[in-house]
Parts: sequence; C-alpha cells; structure tokens
Amino acid sequence: MIGLKIGGVPEHFNLPWRLAIEEGKFKDVGLDLHWSDMNGGTGQMIRGLETGSIDIAVILTEGITKAILNGLQAKILDLYVDSPLIWGVHVPFESNINELADLKDKSFAISREGSGSHLMTYLLAEQMDWDKTKLNFNVVGDVYGGLWSLKNNASHGFLWERYTTEPFCDLKKCRRIDTIITPWPCFVIAIRTELIETHRNILQNMLEVIRKKSSELKSNEDTAQIIAWRYNLKLDGVQEWLKSTMWSTEKFIPDVFQDVVDALLRLNLIETEHAKNWQQKLIAQY
Repeated sequence: MIGLKIGGVPEHFNLPWRLAIEEGKFKDVGLDLHWSDMNGGTGQMIRGLETGSIDIAVILTEGITKAILNGLQAKILDLYVDSPLIWGVHVPFESNINELADLKDKSFAISREGSGSHLMTYLLAEQMDWDKTKLNFNVVGDVYGGLWSLKNNASHGFLWERYTTEPFCDLKKCRRIDTIITPWPCFVIAIRTELIETHRNILQNMLEVIRKKSSELKSNEDTAQIIAWRYNLKLDGVQEWLKSTMWSTEKFIPDVFQDVVDALLRLNLIETEHAKNWQQKLIAQY
C-alpha cells in the first residue's frame, strides 16, 4: 500500500474525491490517499506542493500553470474538471458599488498571491480595459477572510466561485454584482515532480478511480441532493451547476493549456522565456 497526501478546496467540485476515499476505492487499487481541505485555495496548495506538505493537488488550472512555469517542481497529471469556472464578483453588501465599472482603481481581496482570486482579477481588469498596474490587492487567506475584508471595507471587490458564495450572499455578508467565466477547463490534478516516476502505476490507478467515480456521480439522479446537503447549498442552484459542470473522464490533450499560457503572457504574469517549451515543463509524462 502506497500512502500519498492530496489537497483540494472543501467545495462541491471535489465530492468525487471525498466519496472515493470514504468508500475505500483508492485502497482497492493499493493507494492510501489522505485528503486535506485547503481553505486557502490554489495559493495554499502551491505552497503545499513546494514544501511537501501535500503530494498531489486538485487545483485551478491558471494558478498551477503559472507556478510551474515560474519554477515550481510539479507537473500536471490530468484535467479534473473540463468545464470553465464561474467566478462571482462580490462587493460589500452595504456599498454603492453596483456594476463592474464601479470597481475601477478599487482594492480587491485575494486569498494568496498566485491564487485564482488573484489571477482572475487580472483577467477581469483586462476585460474591463483597466490599467492592470493600478490593481490593489489585500491578501486575506480564504473565503472567510475575503468576507471579513468586504464587511470592514478593507476591500471593495472579491472574486470567488459563484455557487460556493451563494449562502453568504443570501445572508447579506456580501453582494454579487456580476460573474466572470474562466475561458479554459478549470481544475487539474497536479503532483510533485519527484513522485511521478516512482509512482507511475499507482497514479494511473488513481486517475482511473477518480474518472469512474466522477462519471458515476454525474449520472446519479440523487447527486444534486447529496451536494446540496453536504455543502449547504440551495438545491436549485446545485441543479443549475451540475448542468454546466463536466468532470473529466478521459486523458486530456495538452493543447488545452495553450490559451492559459497565452493569457498569462499577455497579462505579464509569466516571462516569455519561461513559456518556451511549456508542454515539456507543464505536463507529466507517464
């Protein structure tokens, strides 16, 4: 039995992992997989891969791509969610900010530098034709830090997954004024580089297990109710989310990352030199 540590956000996207672990599916193929909730999101997972506190991360595509091309010793094993991510743009509930234009030159809460909330704010600025050099960020740790920052007017905007924040909007802890959609598959499975060669067979088994569990969950008519109960979400919202969410069930084609690399270059978040031969740097060969 091989033991590995995996981290991911404690959100509905990762229910296939949680169920497969609870049901012993990974142990059936010789893998003792220990899950850690990463409330700090992609930035926390990048740090975990860097320090070795986790071996594998279920992580946002843009965040891990930037980190690897900037030198993180990790590789992408596979896509996890083929569909884009819908980010909510949130503002203080009691504020006069009502549309995206009102956020120009305002401060944004982010979980960590290099996180999805950080990188997607750059993409929002590009779409709004704002001067990206004037973006102001407050590092807040996680979604709760972001809500605190909005409530106390330490930040004016905060980007986080749209359905995860729905209960907070209902409780008037923040207000969602718009959404922005990630223009690429949103989640991938990444691993520390040093483990790829020594764990080649077990990693293939792991991917087969999670693809099968994801496919089962997608086709299960009770999935929406299970997610709504486990993650304290509204059933109709979960049903809407499930219609637009596609977990990956087949090995991916590396070309899907070209748009991510192009965007990171365009936003000056990676250097041109780092983007050379990006497929070799980014994608695990196994």
